[in-house]
Amino acid sequence: MPGDASAIVSRIIAKWCAGFERLDAETLASLYSRNAFFFGSNPNLYRGRDGVAAYFNGLPRWTSQRAAFSEVVAAEAGRDLINMAATASFFLDGSQTPTLAVKITWAIVCEDGDWKIASHHVSSKTPLL
Repeated sequence: MPGDASAIVSRIIAKWCAGFERLDAETLASLYSRNAFFFGSNPNLYRGRDGVAAYFNGLPRWTSQRAAFSEVVAAEAGRDLINMAATASFFLDGSQTPTLAVKITWAIVCEDGDWKIASHHVSSKTPLL
């Protein structure tokens, strides 16, 4: 695998957080595979970069927004495939306390010589059962 899984994930997270801070749908979509599956904060499945852009374009426009990832775990899952799991905390409207915290997983693939998120899934941190 070209590169270290943790370093690759750290770079993607940094770009993702920077794009989220500006709610720049095109920048965020560029981090995803052309065939990405994306489950975000609503029940819809978004597909591909156009779907990812549609998701982010559909979010409310807060006065400010910031995301922070913690408890990040990255592992090589195969040739040109990385699994990532973390907690993503979202700070909206200038709050110092997370407005929302979710579990997040990504499957990251090497596509056309660059690392892209192929699968994005968030779920509640609150136990369902």
